Amino acid sequence: MLETLVKQGDDHTEAAHLLSGDYNAMEMSSLSPASSEDKNVVHIETRHVDDTGQGESSASVSRGVEEDMIPISALGAQIEYRTYQIRWFGLVQLVLLNIIVSWDWLSFSAVANTAAEYYNTTPSVINWLSTGFLFAFVVGSPFTIYSLHRGGPRLAIVIAALLILLGNWIRYSGSRTSPPSFGLTMFGQILIGLAQPFVLSVPTHYSDLWFTPRGRVSATALMSLANPFGGALGQLVNPFLAPNSSRIPNMVLYVALISTLATLPSFFVPAKPPTPVSASSTHTSPTLRQTFQLLAHNPTFYLIALPYSIYVGLFNSLSSLLTQILTPYSFSETSSGIAGALLILVGLLAAAITSPIIDRTKAYLPFLKTLVPVIALNYIAFIWAPGTRTAAAPYIILSILGAASFSLVPIALEFLVEVTFPVGPEASSTVCWAGGQLLGGVFIVVSDELKAGSGADPPRNMGRALVFQAVVAVAVVPCVLVLGWVGDVGRGRLEVDKGLAREREREEG
Repeated sequence: MLETLVKQGDDHTEAAHLLSGDYNAMEMSSLSPASSEDKNVVHIETRHVDDTGQGESSASVSRGVEEDMIPISALGAQIEYRTYQIRWFGLVQLVLLNIIVSWDWLSFSAVANTAAEYYNTTPSVINWLSTGFLFAFVVGSPFTIYSLHRGGPRLAIVIAALLILLGNWIRYSGSRTSPPSFGLTMFGQILIGLAQPFVLSVPTHYSDLWFTPRGRVSATALMSLANPFGGALGQLVNPFLAPNSSRIPNMVLYVALISTLATLPSFFVPAKPPTPVSASSTHTSPTLRQTFQLLAHNPTFYLIALPYSIYVGLFNSLSSLLTQILTPYSFSETSSGIAGALLILVGLLAAAITSPIIDRTKAYLPFLKTLVPVIALNYIAFIWAPGTRTAAAPYIILSILGAASFSLVPIALEFLVEVTFPVGPEASSTVCWAGGQLLGGVFIVVSDELKAGSGADPPRNMGRALVFQAVVAVAVVPCVLVLGWVGDVGRGRLEVDKGLAREREREEG
């Protein structure tokens, strides 16, 4: 039985490089003497270098070096794992795709009343542009899992780019017909919705393939949270692009041009690194049938996936309906857009702080048990925020809600990869995102049905919808609180990377 010694290094981690913008070459090395207490311990030397070939193989580590012993079934051999600078190109491209696909999603929600006037319909019908987008995600999810399982991130990125290009220009065609064609616009929106699972489910797979254990949470955060950042841009920018109904076609055109520029580099993203970057990235995922069997019999997966999907659904519903929630209380579409932008931008800032902390500490469970109750409390508080008719209450509550929600996303996704290992990261993330999009669509429909009538005070307010959201948010809090008492919260992938898997098997045996 081999026992691998683990030594973790200094403060200059890849997580810090990720969020600080310092993309200098990362070097990892470790060399530990065999323990005299166990004659079965075998000396294995590993080197982790960047693609320039620079690295250390001794215990002395230069400044900026990160240490991490990686287990290998080899005797007396030096094993090298490399990280490649080209990984940043793929990461940036996934950031761009997630930004633009979310901007496309909320293009019309931010100007729902203006768009309804242009298409000669009602805001409730305009809501279906968001709802149909979310349902399209669910339809595209099985194809996403298959493409990631068979072709890896690059195939998914190329498919997404093609769908985004087609969808945007079809939407523009629909806005330019006379009279404007809502059906053609909806068709383009659905095509973009089919693209979203291909970019939103890729980050965990991409970070697992290209990044080391010390940087995966931050990498996943950057790529995943770019999606709601695109929503923030849509909420903030689109009301200025379309201040009146006659400017709707121009708004759609500008977004289509930006989408085209953002998608073109997708076709040059490399398929995979020339050599593995860590031990866990060399493992072969189970077949698709085995994958879903493993997930189906993993209670921890359900306890994390359910609240994650619920909160993604609530966030999608709130983002889509925010203008209609606030405008009955004398808020303008611009003020509502600022509220939506705060929800997202403050959340991004919070995630930029929490993600590197998680990368260093791996304290997934304490963070989950803290963030989920905070999210539920803010949905409760938001029930009364629009009725104050002042900007302070909605802005403050939405900022706190955004901070907790965005911090939750990368933590939950990476923890799911750990507790479902050896299942591939594409499976758990796609299932959770699909659940969130499906529930988001359902919540939008339900909330629209709960909208008050024209005789209410104020007319057509969404007070009952806010109560509904708060009840659902509170209902799933116990799922996270029981983690540790119910289900296995072991970190399988991390144990492989740190050489503890064999030790754990021996202890349990």
